[in-house]
Amino acid sequence: MEPLTEHRPVNGPVVYGFLRLVRVSVARQTALRGSLVEYCRSHELQLSGVFTDRCMTTDIDSVAFTGLLDVLVLPDVYGVVAPALSHLGPKPIAAKRARHIEGAGARLLLARRPRTTRPSASRCEPALRRRPGPVRVLGAES
Repeated sequence: MEPLTEHRPVNGPVVYGFLRLVRVSVARQTALRGSLVEYCRSHELQLSGVFTDRCMTTDIDSVAFTGLLDVLVLPDVYGVVAPALSHLGPKPIAAKRARHIEGAGARLLLARRPRTTRPSASRCEPALRRRPGPVRVLGAES
């Protein structure tokens, strides 16, 4: 009997990472790179490289992003992984860059999901709110 597929060494889809590191400590840089590596490991992706944008830019075409677009046209590239959408830049630039990535036929994968706009319930509040009304007391026999 042959071993299961999960027990054979296989290469996952090829992805490239993208980080925007402007005025970030070395420890934070290491943690962000580690988060990309861990995300790829847990999702069975092959992280082939990480492009790092270190400039405060208001332009969509930074050197790092242009390099990223260049590798996306290589055969067998699945997509781009980033810790969050903010790593593509400020909102208007991030939206344009996301369109460029998708236009190149690649997927944009985010290690952290975008936050919802609804405020979360406080830990002190009950998870289920009930309508006010009389309180029923149950006896020991019920």
